[in-house]
Amino acid sequence: MDPRTNDQIRTRLLRRRDELLGEGDVDIEPLKDDPTKKIDEDAAPLAEMEQVIASNRNRARAQQLQQIDLALVRLGEEPEDFGLCESCDEPIPMRRLELMPWARLCAACQQEQESSDAPGTRKHLTDYR
Repeated sequence: MDPRTNDQIRTRLLRRRDELLGEGDVDIEPLKDDPTKKIDEDAAPLAEMEQVIASNRNRARAQQLQQIDLALVRLGEEPEDFGLCESCDEPIPMRRLELMPWARLCAACQQEQESSDAPGTRKHLTDYR
């Protein structure tokens, strides 16, 4: 990839990292603030669901920050190889890198990896023979 494109991608990565760091973690409210109070049984499922949602958001945010940091390292160490799919060595389309500058795989390889990682899915038609 040319240096100008690498600079644009680096700028996108840094901007997204700053956005994520600026947002901060979502607070996870405890079910019970005061141990002497009884938990409202009707409100408990909603509070638990809100905790799960907040926890999932925090986890996704941390994963994306990690992906961005790894992409910045790859971009700094191997700028000529940045933008090549780590699986098939084909160039990742620029549109994909514009949307997800931390992408390591092209869309086809990403889909293949996700389908093979999915639990309970068949990998081959011959699995039932």
